[in-house]
Amino acid sequence: MINFDEYLSRLVTAALQEDIGDGDHSTLCCIPKEQMGKAVLKIKQDGLLAGVGVAEKIFHQVEPSSIFSAHKKDGDDMRNGQTAFEIEASVHTILTCERLVLNCMQRMSGIATLTHTYTTKLKNYKTKLLDTRKTTPNFRLLEKEAVRIGGGVNHRFGLFDMIMLKDNHIDYCGGIEPAIEKAWRYVQEKKPGLKIEVETRSLEDVEKVCRIGKGKVFRIMLDNFSPELITEAMKIIKDDFETEASGGINLDTIEAYAQTGVTYVSVGGLIHQARSLDLSLKAI
Repeated sequence: MINFDEYLSRLVTAALQEDIGDGDHSTLCCIPKEQMGKAVLKIKQDGLLAGVGVAEKIFHQVEPSSIFSAHKKDGDDMRNGQTAFEIEASVHTILTCERLVLNCMQRMSGIATLTHTYTTKLKNYKTKLLDTRKTTPNFRLLEKEAVRIGGGVNHRFGLFDMIMLKDNHIDYCGGIEPAIEKAWRYVQEKKPGLKIEVETRSLEDVEKVCRIGKGKVFRIMLDNFSPELITEAMKIIKDDFETEASGGINLDTIEAYAQTGVTYVSVGGLIHQARSLDLSLKAI
């Protein structure tokens, strides 16, 4: 597991360094360092709000004594014309943090809104929605947090917190059977408790995992299976493993996959197809 606050602190430090460089000269040239001010986050587009908690942490990291007053919380519906929060701090802090706060919240709100649209489709099914590692480098923490706020479930955070034997691992290793056996030995010797998921590409693959993976594999990924083929696979798997449908699933097809009874559907588009929502930070 990761430490969210620790990761966020590092992300904020790196992002501000990227933006500020040797100084916020636009602010330094015309605003006295001691000048205090207030600003409000204005909502300019309907959706699901995400990133309020992140914005508060950004302002407090830069100026611990700043006063952050939330008008809404993460996961709230938001409507054009509403406000999300008010910040009272030095004007230097407000102006220096403005773009980072907006970039985070606009991106997160877009992802949370799209995720919520998907999870609404699943409300009558037991199937849950998973995200993927198809994320923006160095911004995964907040993209996955936005998925969670939108009602989705986070898959593994990175390569370190789960073994996922995908097609290339299996092919390089010489097949599903040796890949599972080697992964299982590795877990026993190096990382006890680390879970193993295996990608399958055919019903034959599913049968192999079911035959040799009991007690070793916890989840079977059904990659690029049609809903009809997943129905057949579920008859083989029964309740012996968790299941994940993956590959090209979208808003038009997600219910057909949920109807198969699969445990999870994973959708990379939650993140890489989400559109940022319009927000602005204005002085008051």
